[in-house]
Amino acid sequence: MSTQSISYKRHRFPPAIITHAVWLYCRFNLSLREVEEMFLERGIDVSYETIRRWVAKFGPSIARKLRQRQPVPGDIWHLDEVVVKIKGRRFWLWRAVDQNGVVLDEILQRKRDKKAAKRLFHRLMKKQERAPKRIITDKLRSYGAAKREIAPGVEHRSHKGLNNRAENSHLAFRKRERAMQGYRSPGNLQRFVSIHSAIRNCFSVPARRRSALTIRYHRLEAFDAWNAVTRAA
Repeated sequence: MSTQSISYKRHRFPPAIITHAVWLYCRFNLSLREVEEMFLERGIDVSYETIRRWVAKFGPSIARKLRQRQPVPGDIWHLDEVVVKIKGRRFWLWRAVDQNGVVLDEILQRKRDKKAAKRLFHRLMKKQERAPKRIITDKLRSYGAAKREIAPGVEHRSHKGLNNRAENSHLAFRKRERAMQGYRSPGNLQRFVSIHSAIRNCFSVPARRRSALTIRYHRLEAFDAWNAVTRAA
């Protein structure tokens, strides 16, 4: 695990303000201008464009470090895809979550075919370094065709009613999409969902931890992880 701290050198604002801006924007459904207004109310005059640059510069490093600290995900993978329009062009955001709702991977692709499904499977296998016990998808045939070539021994359940875990996971993405009023480019979307999912995985309470006490402990653990990965070099 990498322990190298993030460098905030040559920035006018202290690391605490920079990382708090990144956290607010990526954790909640806030626009850049809303984050700017929240800082101004506290006497901190920082432009929304500066906040955007902070997210672009420091967000990927923070997300990578959070993923390194993430516990081993579950062995049941729920796969689904959601349509996204970028400047009038239709793309498909292929997403995978485990049985606890933890986002495993997201990849933006132009197609919704076997080749696209195979690419998702390859990325998942490489990142997780193992095959799942079970894969759950909707009725899209591309999943079955890709699985037969890449993971023929893995159990595959294909039924729309079984895939509520993945479909519910889309809700957070859709809320974020509305707050951002769309995306500038495919690359912009791919970069942002990588940051957004890592931070959401850290702070969202898993389904298995629903009592008031465990929710509080989970949030304290999440803040400890956040402070550890965002500390200055």
